[in-house]
Amino acid sequence: MGALCRIIDPQTSPLHEDFAEVYAKLRAHKGMTVELAHDVVVEGAYFGTLMVHEGLADCMVSGAAHSTASTIRPAFEVIKTPPGVSIVSSVFFMCLPDQVLVYGDCAVNPDPNAEQLADIALQSAQTAAQFHVEPRVAMLSYSTGASGQVADVDKVRAAIEMVRERRPDLPVEGPIKYDAAVDAVVAATKLPGSKVAGRATVLVFPDLNTYKAVQRSAGAIAVGPVLQGLRKPVNDLSRGALVQDIGSTVAITAIQAQGGVPARTR
Repeated sequence: MGALCRIIDPQTSPLHEDFAEVYAKLRAHKGMTVELAHDVVVEGAYFGTLMVHEGLADCMVSGAAHSTASTIRPAFEVIKTPPGVSIVSSVFFMCLPDQVLVYGDCAVNPDPNAEQLADIALQSAQTAAQFHVEPRVAMLSYSTGASGQVADVDKVRAAIEMVRERRPDLPVEGPIKYDAAVDAVVAATKLPGSKVAGRATVLVFPDLNTYKAVQRSAGAIAVGPVLQGLRKPVNDLSRGALVQDIGSTVAITAIQAQGGVPARTR
């Protein structure tokens, strides 16, 4: 027997009034009033986000009939980030025949600065661990090691120092090119002795343009984007999402809500 599904209409739900008051308080600094909030909270993504905020739902998936901005904006305004996190980012799970790699950031931040890049690396490592992917972080660049001396490479170097300061236990390498991060033969030549080069599992891209170029050549099935850095899980769907895509995203979001994949038992 299948699980029951309760459908709530934001237009007629008795929660409408309470949510308008909650949203007005959250956005009062932006001039929001209860009267204006009534028109906002009837929109599905806002109503769903407020359900998560108020503890009436554990997580939310949206986007099959809305733009990415329509899903993410309510999360930024209502769910927000936890203390110590400055940015919301995303990852894709890149499913290869023999392993799963985690790519970040893939959808949210087009050109993060060094501090944001460090946050993305730490969030991506945490997401990887939630799904039993041992995080070995490669901070990608167009050059490997000390060969590059331009601003984009310096940004990656600065981010690495921040990551190492905040998580000295986390294996991280960079700046490093994609081939040296995933190919053991290339890594042995460019960064011999590295604990990450040639066997990276979490690949952090300096900008979205770099990610898109690599995604096309990786030959992997991409699952995502999966948002990270919010206090509670919210994820976005493509408007062309198939039923299978929706089911996968719901499952991933539920796993995030429970803190990760349960440990295997013997």
